Amino acid sequence: MTKRKITVAVTGLNNIDSPGPGIPVIRGLKDSKEFDFRIIGLSYETMEPGIYMNDLVDKSYQIPLPSAGMEPLLERLRYINYKENIDVVIPNFDAELYNFIKLSSILKNELGISSLLPDIDLFESRHKSKLCEFGEKYDILVPKSKMIFSVNELIDNEKEFEYPMVVKGQYYDASIAATREQAISYFHKISNKWGLPIILQQFVSGTEVNVTALGDGKGNCIGAVPMRKMYITDKGKAWAGITLDDKKLLEISKKTVENLKWAGGCELEYIKSKEGKYYLLEMNPRFPAWVYLANGAGQNHPEAMIKIALGEDVPCFENYEVGKLFIRYSYDLIVDISEFEKIAILGEK
Repeated sequence: MTKRKITVAVTGLNNIDSPGPGIPVIRGLKDSKEFDFRIIGLSYETMEPGIYMNDLVDKSYQIPLPSAGMEPLLERLRYINYKENIDVVIPNFDAELYNFIKLSSILKNELGISSLLPDIDLFESRHKSKLCEFGEKYDILVPKSKMIFSVNELIDNEKEFEYPMVVKGQYYDASIAATREQAISYFHKISNKWGLPIILQQFVSGTEVNVTALGDGKGNCIGAVPMRKMYITDKGKAWAGITLDDKKLLEISKKTVENLKWAGGCELEYIKSKEGKYYLLEMNPRFPAWVYLANGAGQNHPEAMIKIALGEDVPCFENYEVGKLFIRYSYDLIVDISEFEKIAILGEK
């Protein structure tokens, strides 16, 4: 069977100790038996390893940082699309999604670039700072949380949250503070890296379980695979995990995706308490870095996303294999300095 040729642009190429989802998404696409994907990597830094993974990424371009705003991004995408004729774009970073969502209609109507993204109101509603309201609206258990902007506010809220408490960044990073000194230290560390506000969250004791899922935007959960972390780095990232047989967790996750009419990939992070209750800690609005485990378990979420973005009907995955493990590893990628010079000087390679 002749495969259909599709050009897909993918961000999140920083496959390092705190990896982005880009490379796992690309690996999922490369597994496709229906499509012959040409992969265009979109990078923010010259040292993102995915730029130099020539077996996975066919061509790379640098794009402006999200803080530059929508116009510089649009102009850069116009240039890249002129050269590459992109069919679908898959953004994979929380911080960049606002710009891509706001530009999605222009990208589709003017440039012919499709995507599968939630609308801006839904994207904002599941933000960490609004998680309590989100939980109440959609009947989901969530730990109590509060958005703060100063150390004084942290101290003022000690009685309400007590220790241990979770100190989180608005986009990334979370640490469990057992004392005021630790909480203040985490406040400064996270805010210096990711900015304000900081989120204080009630600590819930239990087992952390995660779900990678895909919604079609019409009220269907196309796929969902649950995972328990088996090895965690000092940054809290899963370095190994295993698929679970947990029907209740799947039911809660599918119900959430369906009730939201979520469009695109997402990651649902829960704590399963000792009483067997599931508390939603975060709903990340894109695929997780471990999404390739879904491929290994029999659900190719990135490929299904492409089909939906192109307007095709996609049936829901009915099963996945329990007991499939992923184990992340690192290796030295050897490249010539000329490749680095191309991306550093020309902004493409």
